[in-house]
Amino acid sequence: MAPRFGTSGLRGLVADLTPDLVSAHVRAFLGACPHGSGLYLGRDLRPSSPRLAGVVAEAARRAGIPVTDCGAVPTPALALAAMRAGAAAVMVTGSHIPADRNGLKFYTPAGEITKLEEAAILAALGDPPPPAPGPAPLLAESGVGEAWIRRIVTAFGTEALAGLRIGVWSHSAVSRDLLIAALRALGCAAVTELGRSGTFVPVDTEAVPDQVRAQITAWVREHGLDALVSTDGDGDRPLLADAEGRIIPGDLLGQITAALVGAVTVVTPVSSNSGVEAEGRFAQVIRTRIGSPFVLAAMEEAGGRCVGYEANGGFLLGFEAQLAGSLPKLMTRDSLLPLVAPLSLARAAGGLAALVAREPARFTATDRLEEVPRERAQALVADLSARPERLAGLLAGLGEAAASLDRTDGLRIRCVSGRILHVRPSGNAPELRLYVEADAPEAARDLLARGLHALGAALEDWAPSSPDANREGTERMQVKWH
Repeated sequence: MAPRFGTSGLRGLVADLTPDLVSAHVRAFLGACPHGSGLYLGRDLRPSSPRLAGVVAEAARRAGIPVTDCGAVPTPALALAAMRAGAAAVMVTGSHIPADRNGLKFYTPAGEITKLEEAAILAALGDPPPPAPGPAPLLAESGVGEAWIRRIVTAFGTEALAGLRIGVWSHSAVSRDLLIAALRALGCAAVTELGRSGTFVPVDTEAVPDQVRAQITAWVREHGLDALVSTDGDGDRPLLADAEGRIIPGDLLGQITAALVGAVTVVTPVSSNSGVEAEGRFAQVIRTRIGSPFVLAAMEEAGGRCVGYEANGGFLLGFEAQLAGSLPKLMTRDSLLPLVAPLSLARAAGGLAALVAREPARFTATDRLEEVPRERAQALVADLSARPERLAGLLAGLGEAAASLDRTDGLRIRCVSGRILHVRPSGNAPELRLYVEADAPEAARDLLARGLHALGAALEDWAPSSPDANREGTERMQVKWH
C-alpha cells in the first residue's frame, strides 16, 4: 500500500511513511491551509504513532509553528480542542486499518480539511520549505479527552444512563478509558471493561467479523449487559450492540441521533440506510459521495439545523442543540454522541432492540474483500457499470435483477425485489467494499455473504484489457472474505 493522500488524509505502510514524506505533507498543509494559533497534535495507540507524531511536531516547529502535544486522544476530542483554541490539528492514526499501516488526518481551525484544501496541499507538496527563524515552542495540554466527555455530559445530564449495565470493548481504541469515564459520569449502574489489548487491534465498525460478533454476544450474555459499546482505533466511529449482542448499524445510530437532536436537514452518503427518507421525519435528506469531506461540504451549503452521518456511524453536528443542556456543534466525525443518544432513549423504549424496531424496516450490512489492488477494484466496478450483460449475470447468480443504477460513488444497484447492492472500491485501502440493504436483518446478512462470494469469484475470473495489468493483479491479489 504505497502512501496516498486523499479524503482521509495521508495513509500508507509504516515502512513507507518516511520522515521526509511525512515532513513534506505537514509543511504543505501548513503552507496551503490556515493554521490559526498553532498546531494541536494527537495520536492513536499504534506502535508507530509516537514516532510519527515526533516527526510531525519537528516539521511544524521548524516551520515556525508552535505545537501543542495532546498525547494519545480520540480524533474528535483533538478536533474539538483545536477548534476551540482556533488552531489547526494533525491526528496520527490509521483509523481502522492494520497496525503495519498508519497515517495523518489534517484539520484547520474550522474543522476537517475540505476537498479544495486537499487539492491545495497536493499542489504545495513540491514547494521548498520556507525559511524559519528557529524552532517554535513545543507545549503540552492535558484534559483534552475530559473536555470531550464534558460536552456530552453537560448536554445529556448525569442521570441520562441511570440503571443501565454497559460493557466497553476496549481492545486498543485510544478512546477506551474515556468511554468508561463517560458512561460512569452519565450515571450507568455498572460499567464492565472487556477485551483490553496491549497490541493494536484493527476494528472496522462497518465490517465486524463473525467471530467478533460471537464474542460480543457471549460477553453480553455472560455479564447480563443492557448494551456493549466500542469504537474504532482513533475513536471517531461508534460500535453499539444491544442486550442480545446484535450490533446496530451505524446508519441506524445516525437516524436515531439526528431525530433526538432535532435536525431539520440530514446529510448522508448514498451508502446509508434508505429509512432516513421514510415517513417524512426530516424536512430534507441530502445524499453525497462516501467520505466525510463530501458530507461536510453539503452540510456547509445547507446550513441551519443540519447534521451529517456516515454508514460507519461517525456523526457530525452542524448546530448547537438543546437537550438537558446545551450541546455545541462539532463538524467532524464523532463516536460519543451516536453512542449516548440511543442509549439515553433505550430505557423508555424498553431496550435498544425495541428502540431500533421503531425505525423503518430497512436493514443494512457491509463488509469488504481485502488485498484487492485499487486499480483492479476500480476496473471491475467500471466494467460492471458499463456492461449490462456482465452485471445481469452477476445479479442472476444472487437471484436478483437490476431495477435502477446510481453511479454517484461506485455502483449502487436497486433491485426489482427492493433490495440494494452497492459495490465500491475503498478510498484508502486495497479493498473492494459491498454495502447491501434489505427489509430484514437476516436477509441483509445473507445477501452480503453471497454478494461478497460472487464478487470474489468475479475478481478471480475477470481479466482486465491490459495483459500486464492482469499479470500484476494476479500476482498481488489474495482475495479474502469472511
